[in-house]
Amino acid sequence: MTQSAWPGVRTQVPCEREADRSSAPEDAPAAGRLIGVDLARGLAVFGMYAVHVGPDVSVGGPVGFLLETARGRSSALFALLAGFSLVIITGRPHPRTGRPGRQAVVRVVIRAAVLMVLGYALTALDTEVNVILRFYALLFLAVLPLYRLRAGTLALAAAAGALILPQVLYVIRQSIEAGDWADAVAAWDPVARLSGSGGITDLMFTGEYPVLTWMPFLLAGMAVAKLDLIRSGIRSRLILVGGALALLGYGGSWLALRMFPRALTTIAAAADGGSPASAWWSDTVGTPEGHTPLAWLLVAAPHSQTTFSVLGNTGVALVVLVACLAVADRMPRLTRLAAPVAAVGRMALTVYVLHIVVLWFFADVWYVPAIDGDTMSALPVLLGFIAAAMLLASLWTRLFRRGPLEHALHISTRAARYVM
Repeated sequence: MTQSAWPGVRTQVPCEREADRSSAPEDAPAAGRLIGVDLARGLAVFGMYAVHVGPDVSVGGPVGFLLETARGRSSALFALLAGFSLVIITGRPHPRTGRPGRQAVVRVVIRAAVLMVLGYALTALDTEVNVILRFYALLFLAVLPLYRLRAGTLALAAAAGALILPQVLYVIRQSIEAGDWADAVAAWDPVARLSGSGGITDLMFTGEYPVLTWMPFLLAGMAVAKLDLIRSGIRSRLILVGGALALLGYGGSWLALRMFPRALTTIAAAADGGSPASAWWSDTVGTPEGHTPLAWLLVAAPHSQTTFSVLGNTGVALVVLVACLAVADRMPRLTRLAAPVAAVGRMALTVYVLHIVVLWFFADVWYVPAIDGDTMSALPVLLGFIAAAMLLASLWTRLFRRGPLEHALHISTRAARYVM
């Protein structure tokens, strides 16, 4: 058993440099990998697989419930871990300053640029997947100026963002629906011109993962990364905070929708064909067709971009992360059994991109009915994707420190060494 460079954090694998620590100087001592974070990231990847290739949640039963819990919440966990990684890159527990600090900032900017290009390239494949990487890239840039803040300040910023930004997004989306200013912006937007998409407007406001309401997830992850996660009571408090946020988000939505029964009728009319009774936690409520009613702000469906959904999803993400940290620290046998999942987490970018390419290849070469996800026939496809990812990641990480795309991303950031 080895000690990591993070105070008091134990790991159960031989020491190696943190794969995502592209900001560390070349002569820095090797640091133990925080296995719990890898486990959480691996689970987030599998959750995205479940959404993209698994059966539809309408199959019901335990399988349907597990699939439903993955919707939106796995991408929220992915975003929270992105904030965690940003703090690793810029220095943990103490932010880098001076030249090392400037180099770390440039590394983040380069990574964001590469992820943006990669995200649009995957989007151009025209699969059914809403690619998160381009939003992920802009989110990195949006929260980067805050990397020196303390944990408490970052937590307050995340809370304020969760309470305020969804309402701001609602107003902006209403103005977009009422006018044509978004088209005028797109006409001058170089991102829109190059990508043939909505550009910055899409990334900030109208896309599946709008930066405006996904910033709180990264800020929460940054706050957690600033903490001494081995100190007595810290993990217990995080579990309590996560549980309270989940209760406040989903429970608050459930209570609000029953206090204002007319809201359910309005939501049912707006989301034609959806299930308004599940609006407090499930994506089966659907999405508004045309004008989005004010009552939609009472919904907590994972992709509804409301305060209730942000609070609930953040709570679930915190609970999952802390549980994975506890498993890695206290249950070495279970950690060894979960090693393939952690291996997937170590090369999450590679396996995420690879599964989209595989879906594109299948759609272009032959038709696989199970990928439509309408029945339980899609379950073997999902299990096959998960098994293949674990096998590939386990074999690769035995031979190499980083996944192929992780290594390419690391190489691309070496230019930051020349920043003075």
